[in-house]
Amino acid sequence: MQEFLGRATQKASADLEASLLRLPENKRDWSPMGGARTALDMVAECAIINGSTVDLIQTRVFPADFDMAAFHQARAELSRAGDVLMSLLHENAAKVAAVIEGVDENDLNAEVSMPWGPMTLAQVMAYPYWNMSYHEGQINYIASLLAPNAE
Repeated sequence: MQEFLGRATQKASADLEASLLRLPENKRDWSPMGGARTALDMVAECAIINGSTVDLIQTRVFPADFDMAAFHQARAELSRAGDVLMSLLHENAAKVAAVIEGVDENDLNAEVSMPWGPMTLAQVMAYPYWNMSYHEGQINYIASLLAPNAE
């Protein structure tokens, strides 16, 4: 399972990037309506969460000092950071994939306390893959909204 999730996480990162790059450059920070999130904002979330999941897998402790407002601010700033954003996505996807692949088989059912309830370590390990796949779909949805008027 660890090898599968590690590889799937790396592929999800590449697929997420490909979806972003298929959007016209001037639409990557476009919001389909009101407060709807942009494609760049979603990629920034994935880059950050992949990094924080490395720590979560290694420590099995959700940070007691987690600050949602600071996370939103960091995500907004990163979404405007161009090449830094893509570098962080690549770096953190590789890091989390390596950590996932290194988890001992006997630890997969270990419980990790989360603010919304307990998760197994295996569930935590699957989150980066799931989250990037979800956001790839959201970015593809944005692309479908743009299709008639893509340029």
